[in-house]
Amino acid sequence: MKTRSLSIGSASKGYEYIVAADMPGQAERVAAEAVEHSMAKPVGSGVKDLLLMPSHLALTIHEIVTHPTELDRIVGYEANYAGTSFITLKDLGKLKYGSRHFNIVADRTYPGGMATVGFDDDGVKAQKWQIVKDGILVGLQTNRETAHFIGEKESRGCTFANHWRNYPFLRMPNIQLEAAGAGAPTVDQMIADIRDGVLVDGSGSFSIDQQRYNGQFGGDAFWEIKNGKKTRMVSDFTYNAITTYFWGNLDGVGGAQTWEHHGMGGDAKGQPVQSNHPSHGSSPCLIRKVMVGAAYT
Repeated sequence: MKTRSLSIGSASKGYEYIVAADMPGQAERVAAEAVEHSMAKPVGSGVKDLLLMPSHLALTIHEIVTHPTELDRIVGYEANYAGTSFITLKDLGKLKYGSRHFNIVADRTYPGGMATVGFDDDGVKAQKWQIVKDGILVGLQTNRETAHFIGEKESRGCTFANHWRNYPFLRMPNIQLEAAGAGAPTVDQMIADIRDGVLVDGSGSFSIDQQRYNGQFGGDAFWEIKNGKKTRMVSDFTYNAITTYFWGNLDGVGGAQTWEHHGMGGDAKGQPVQSNHPSHGSSPCLIRKVMVGAAYT
């Protein structure tokens, strides 16, 4: 059985967020795509270019950008449950995390973000700071407990507890992939630049190692791209993502007009377990030479 979902994500807003999503206006399109998906043939295996939409990228960013840049994971605090990170303390300012198009910010101030606050649970004022600049790792997520590990004298305000009785510890802020500036390609231009690829929309399955370096991701809907044209819908799709290789092949990022914010339903960490609700934003991204395989369900 194949499905097609309309996911509007999450935001710290009221009913106006539901109205703005225009779910009734999208129902006919989603229903038609569900029918097409039910008859779609598997994509097949091989190396292909990927055009990843913001609704899909939220989960990928969450798993292979946000988690590995949590400083408590890097120093081993979460090794017994949530895992560690492929990043080391010596990598700060040196690690080539992605291509020159790859720019990541942490932002506890983004309006409507699921992790947006005025102050964290240590009383540190919310802020925005750079994590990756032009492909180089330049910052990490810190709080008062961990900032000293990288020689910083002030916390980045990432302490959070989901209940008064729980211990407050480092939780991720909103992590956003910045839109490209002047001259950014449109979605149509990125499609036209793909000879053999797949457009991926929406979230799906994922599997990731404990260091957040070797992962596999699915999605909700997939379209074949052949010789610069978006053609048929395909099915049974996953791709492999070796973190630095994957982002190193980032070849295009859409402009500000294509940027979207997507909230996450939850993120488990700690023992006893606590849940945090972050947001991840991006524009559509073109990533070259990714290994694609079939995921039969």
